[in-house]
Amino acid sequence: MILREVAARVGITERAVQRIVAELEAAGYLTRERHGRRNSYRINSRLHLRHQVESHCTVGDLIDFVLGKVPAHASASSPSANNSGGNRRPLIHDSPRQA
Repeated sequence: MILREVAARVGITERAVQRIVAELEAAGYLTRERHGRRNSYRINSRLHLRHQVESHCTVGDLIDFVLGKVPAHASASSPSANNSGGNRRPLIHDSPRQA
C-alpha cells in the first residue's frame, strides 16, 4: 500500500500521512528501507506502547488483537499473545510521484 492509499483510506491528506510516518520512524516504531526510488516501512512490533496504561503491551500485541489473532480475554503479556513472527512487519510502501 502506498502512502497516498493510506491517506485516502484514513481520510487525511497525504502530507499528514507523511508527517505521521516520519514521527513513527523517529520514535523507532517504523524502520524505512530504500528500494531504488521507493521506500518501504517495517513495523517494530516488539516496541512497547507509550501510554502508561498500555505500556505493558507491545505494538505486535496491539496488531494481533486488532487482526483478531488474540482473544479479547488473553493477557497481552502472556506467551500466546506475544508476536511469534519476528520483530518487524511489512507496513506500507512509498512510491515516487508519477509525472
